[in-house]
Amino acid sequence: MPVGAIDIGTNSVRVLIEDDRGAELERHMQITRLGQGVDVTGSLHPDAIARTVAVLAQYGELLKIHGVTRVRAAATSAARDAKNSQEFFDAAERALGARPELLSGEEEAELSFRGATAGVPTTGAPFLVMDIGGGSTEFVLGTDKPEALISVDMGCVRMTERYLKSDPPARAELDGIEAEVRQKLADVKRAVPVERTKTLIGLAGTVTALAATQLGLKKYDATKTHHAELTRAQVETLYARLSRLTVEERRGVLAEPKRAETIAGGAAVLATVLRELSIDRLLVSETDILDGLAASLRG
Repeated sequence: MPVGAIDIGTNSVRVLIEDDRGAELERHMQITRLGQGVDVTGSLHPDAIARTVAVLAQYGELLKIHGVTRVRAAATSAARDAKNSQEFFDAAERALGARPELLSGEEEAELSFRGATAGVPTTGAPFLVMDIGGGSTEFVLGTDKPEALISVDMGCVRMTERYLKSDPPARAELDGIEAEVRQKLADVKRAVPVERTKTLIGLAGTVTALAATQLGLKKYDATKTHHAELTRAQVETLYARLSRLTVEERRGVLAEPKRAETIAGGAAVLATVLRELSIDRLLVSETDILDGLAASLRG
């Protein structure tokens, strides 16, 4: 029987349906910005809940079409931070037919590692898997399983809402993001022996959007971005270019225009991580927590 996985993130909501052998039947993503304003208010905004629930209802219909009875839906950073997350979970359960579970940062990191390293030769290990989400970023080091991990609150939506008030961003605003990332990376270095990294694997929308831009894609194509490489020099160039543009100008550049509002903040996070960890390149992965959730249903 097919299995279904739903990842309810701070910025996007995604679904993956696989058959019992793990072959992909459906994979979709929609940006709903569930985490809109959570960093300031501590609550999920009613409009953000409505947008997300509407997408979950669509995914629920897909699950029915494929006869999916084993479903794992998981919510991450925005729901962890929000005091009204149960209100959202009630509405999500009605729309989807399955109640989402609230993942801890550590659970999120473990599932991301499982999805990201599937199919990557262990000759590239130890892997450092970095998942830059909307609200948090996870770092996981390991070879065939996680050996050390940490989740820190520095996602692309959180950093954008906290610092980027101008359009395009002022240099001082970008400096604010970089300073906070450097501060949080001190915690990362204490928790994870990042110096052992042989291959950095980058996950989620910031990384894949930058890869698509570097490749010159006009229409997003995950088959081209999956396992593409980004060098630190390329990331720095993309960060400088995108942060000089207005949101509207970025929409004309990105293969996924809805990422225009948060890509400068996300690029600031990524560029600072590469600088501070002295990593010269990363492997882009389109398989991540969503694939980890699906794999967990098959045992």
